[in-house]
Amino acid sequence: MSLMQSPLRKWPHFLKMSALALVALVGTLILPSCDDKEDPTAGEMSTKVLVVTAIPDEKHSDQEANYEELRRYLADQLGIKVEFSISASYDAAVERFKNGEVHLVWFGGFTGVQARKAVPGARAIAQGDVDPKYKSYFIAHKSTGLTKSDDFPVAIKDLSFTFGSKSSTSGRLMPTYFILKQTGVMPDQFFTQPTQFQTVGGHDATARAVAGGSVDAGVLSYKKYDSMVASGEIRAEDAPIIWETPEYADYNLTVHPALEEMFGEGFIDQLQRVLVECEDEKVLKAFLRKRLIPASNEEFDGIHEVARELGMMR
Repeated sequence: MSLMQSPLRKWPHFLKMSALALVALVGTLILPSCDDKEDPTAGEMSTKVLVVTAIPDEKHSDQEANYEELRRYLADQLGIKVEFSISASYDAAVERFKNGEVHLVWFGGFTGVQARKAVPGARAIAQGDVDPKYKSYFIAHKSTGLTKSDDFPVAIKDLSFTFGSKSSTSGRLMPTYFILKQTGVMPDQFFTQPTQFQTVGGHDATARAVAGGSVDAGVLSYKKYDSMVASGEIRAEDAPIIWETPEYADYNLTVHPALEEMFGEGFIDQLQRVLVECEDEKVLKAFLRKRLIPASNEEFDGIHEVARELGMMR
């Protein structure tokens, strides 16, 4: 057989035909048939997600687990995709709400006021049944010998003292206000030692710091203290309550007005109804509340005025 008659001469033609066949085969696999056309709005709908967050009053791992039942409940009741996204700090929760990254936030009274002031149309839609009459506990390590009294504990002025987060209503704002009203001076003038703040862990961190004796006294949310004592996380005898503040409005669920654009007019009212009608204890555990009730922006005007009086808000 001559070189011209060799089968090797047929390879280019064979390879060309194989390549064409392969392209045709792939095309049949990736091109949708007329019967399998997708809904053109499906991609758009899948991108619509209600993102929930909260001010970090507890460890991140605990918070994420506690909010899982709420996430599932809202997704089921509203028929939408819902995600929970942890916020690193009180300020971060406010900033993320301002830029539209999160849409439903469990705020304290002060952070809620900050967020709604920054976002026109934002609404407080729900609060715990206890939140219109909230309070803070001043606590002290057992070694101080301080016990509970109806009178403000002026003896703490010479002790090491910690607030919670700088933006916390029950852990900083309202306690500062009551210290001013009871002593006539701001905390930095009342205490003889520099005051501390808890930048990580919120009220949990305050309770543990006092109970563990790393700081002599502190102030925190009464709900968080009670829940930590009930669960055995701290012992009441290690960090007894020495004073309860007067009542004030505090925690609330605030919504971003963008939800009306995302899910349609009337969605926020529907969301409010679903929250207020919830009776599932596992869902409500996220808020440490037995039930939720309606809320409005006007209920927190007092918090706004206190913040302005203290120079914490314009």
